[in-house]
Amino acid sequence: MTPPPTIHFRLFACLFSAALLAVPVLLHAWSVQTQLLVASSVLMAGLCLASAMCVLGPRPALRLALIALPVGWFAEQMGASYGWFFGSYDYTDVLGPQVGEVPLVIPLMWFALSYTGYVMANLIVWQTPADGATSGRRSLVMAFLAALIVTAYDLGVDPYMVYKLKAWIMVKEDGWWFGETLQGFVGWMLVAFVIVFAFRLTLRRDVPVAGAPSLRAVLVPLGLYGVLMLYEATQGVPVETRTIALFVMGIPLFCAACGLARWRREAA
Repeated sequence: MTPPPTIHFRLFACLFSAALLAVPVLLHAWSVQTQLLVASSVLMAGLCLASAMCVLGPRPALRLALIALPVGWFAEQMGASYGWFFGSYDYTDVLGPQVGEVPLVIPLMWFALSYTGYVMANLIVWQTPADGATSGRRSLVMAFLAALIVTAYDLGVDPYMVYKLKAWIMVKEDGWWFGETLQGFVGWMLVAFVIVFAFRLTLRRDVPVAGAPSLRAVLVPLGLYGVLMLYEATQGVPVETRTIALFVMGIPLFCAACGLARWRREAA
């Protein structure tokens, strides 16, 4: 058994506070809205990385980031260039600087959401934030559940990003989901599944981390998911998506919270 990680949130708070303070300087030519979107994405990814280092261990956390960032970027680049996975669309400049045709914040969000889906799926099924190395069959099932949790978020945020923020422009505008195509949700399921499943396969080489992670670390992904749900429930466009968000995101969040309570009780 390896000793428990000694990563502290204070260190990451300092590092990412510096990163957040640098956003207005680096993006001074961009709108305030864009600066806020970039800053919030950096903050979410940073908090998830800090949490993952406590929950998974430093090396697995970095591996998850190294899987999620390029996979997320590649999927979005292929979507913007060739219409793969999500359908044909073009990003605007609302989300800030881009690598290729993909805003930098998008891969960061894929990392944060994939980690969140991983933790919530484990809490729902096994009442633990991390189940370690498992069989291929179990990894398939758990990655599929994590992908469902991630895609539930997209049901409300996709119309909002298109019609309210105008973060990207869809080539086909007469889809069945408030003008959005259903292909986009298939793409979300596929990409989230690939990220989580690939990560779970790498866990077979790890020695389990000794000791239980702190409650504060485990609350980060649940808190992030809850904040995103509340934002969709109050700001969603069209307004019908606000009710949808409460159920499609609220149900897995409630189940994960119940799993968290049992995990805490058994750890105590």
